[in-house]
This record gives sequence, C-alpha cells and structure tokens, in this order.
Amino acid sequence: MSAARAGRPSLVVTRRLPAAVEQQLTREFDARLNPDDRALSAAELQAALTSADALLPTVTDRLTAQVLQVEPLRTKILANFGVGFNHIDVAAAKARGLVVTNTPDVLTDDTADDAVMLMLMVARRAGEGERHVRAGAWTGWRPTHLLGTKVTGKTLGLIGIGRIGRAVARRAHHGFGMHVIFHDPHPPSPEVVAELGAEAKRTVEEVLREADFVSLHSPATPETHHLIDASRLALMKPSAFLINTARGDIVDEAALVAALKAGRIAGAALDVFEREPQVSPELLTLENVVLLPHLGSATQETRVAMGLRALENLKAFFSGAPPRDRVV
Repeated sequence: MSAARAGRPSLVVTRRLPAAVEQQLTREFDARLNPDDRALSAAELQAALTSADALLPTVTDRLTAQVLQVEPLRTKILANFGVGFNHIDVAAAKARGLVVTNTPDVLTDDTADDAVMLMLMVARRAGEGERHVRAGAWTGWRPTHLLGTKVTGKTLGLIGIGRIGRAVARRAHHGFGMHVIFHDPHPPSPEVVAELGAEAKRTVEEVLREADFVSLHSPATPETHHLIDASRLALMKPSAFLINTARGDIVDEAALVAALKAGRIAGAALDVFEREPQVSPELLTLENVVLLPHLGSATQETRVAMGLRALENLKAFFSGAPPRDRVV
C-alpha cells in the first residue's frame, strides 16, 4: 500500500489493472493497489470503505447492502471497472449517498467479437477439434469428421439489443448474411433496426422458437434472473445453440445442463457462469459446449480503455463535475 500523499483523494483499487492504468491512477490519486490480484473479502471491502475516499471495484467484488452498511463510511464514489454493475447493491449505495459509475462504450466491440467467436466455435465444433488434435487422436482428414453447423445465412436471435447486441447484429447481418431477430423492452429506433437488418419480436418466446442461434445481451437484474429457464429452453429448436456473454445468472445453469444432456438444444457457448468462478461440473463433461473464463472485454486495448474511463469518472467527481458514466 502506498503512503498517503497530502491533497490527493485516497483510492482503493480492488484488482490488478493494466500497468498503464495503474500508473495513471497512482499519479492522480493516493492509490492503494492490489499487487497480489486476490479478490477482496467482505471484511477487506469494508475496511476499504472506511479508509478510502473512493473505491475502484470489479465484477468479483460483492458490494452487498450488508457490506455497504459499514460505519463510518468514508468512501464517496464506487467507480466500477466494467459496464455491468449487478455485483453492487445500487439501492443500498444510493441510500448511503454513494455515487456509482461504470465504463460503457469502450468494451462494446470486444464483447461483440467474443459473442461472434463463441457462435462460430460452437457451430463449427472448434473446441472439440482442438482437443482432438492436442490429444493426438487426429488421424487425418475424412469427409464425415466433426461435421458442424453452417452459420452464414442462419437466423440469429438476440435477447437484448443495447450497445453490444447492436454490435453483434451488425457483424452477423453484414458479415455473415444472417437474419437477425430480437426482443428488447426498450428497442432502438426504427432507423437503427433497419440499418441492422433486424426484425423485432414481441416476446422472448418468439425469438427462442425461431432462432438458429440465441445470443444473450440483457443486463443482470432481478427481472432477468433465470430469464432462460427450462421452459424457455424447451422452446428452442433441437438444432439451435445458446450463446451467453452477458451475465451468468441470466441462465438457469442446471436447466441448461439438463437440456444439453437430453439433446433439447444442439449446444451452448458460455463466457459467463451462474456462480463464477465455479462452473457446473457436468458442463465440463459435455463436448457440445464451449467454455471461456469471462473474456468478453479481455484485450489489452479495451482493458486499458476501461481503466482510463473509470479514472475519468473519478477525476470528474473529485473536481466537482458530474461523472460521465454515473448510474446512481
């Protein structure tokens, strides 16, 4: 932990960030970094809240109402590193007078690329193929080996069409000639929908029935918890695939395992999990599933941009200006 420097707000950074970001943070703030990159416990988070003017948390920090009830509360702002903030009890934060910000926009393209990569991987059985080669089991090309599913021209169903969903739609429609359908309670303008070559559906159920690939782009809220459950998985085509780069608890993981084992859907590709970093053990045994360790925004460029966006929010707040990305 660095020594306090007079006149600079104190800041606790809960995880290791790219070096360029940490250097900027230490220049601007009395920044206490986490060189061990170990997720902080509830007690350590509370200690930070009582001793620092600001906290820069990530998705691994559970800032529950109980954690936020600490006394005396010194922290004034939670500058979240990431666009999603369901790990923060925003109602409790608001009640305690805390400002909460996030880092939208800068991770849109990388997360959209991740969703498209997962769609291609699960459709073309890329994970299975790589495991086959690494195991030394490949004996050479043959006409019926690891036959996958064509992506070009198929129907992509989006549950949620915010920034990331729109970026996925653009790639799918213009890049792969896919027919894009979507459901979103807050749809974009007709002009945006037309540019994406997309078609709105009245319900989640309609999307699930018609899509060859279903990609989830909803925020994690109490309303979207287990949005994809056993009854909705049963509506999907047996030849369809589910892709999740949003938040893990949007999907009932046990129901997904059951659907995959029973052949009710063809496969799934997941970058997020219901109980991260735990993964349902049965998912690990299934060949028709692609599993990634929450890599949606994991490029050097984007993780630096996310850190600098959080820094921008912090600097604005402590200069008395409204933070650009305030969510509470």
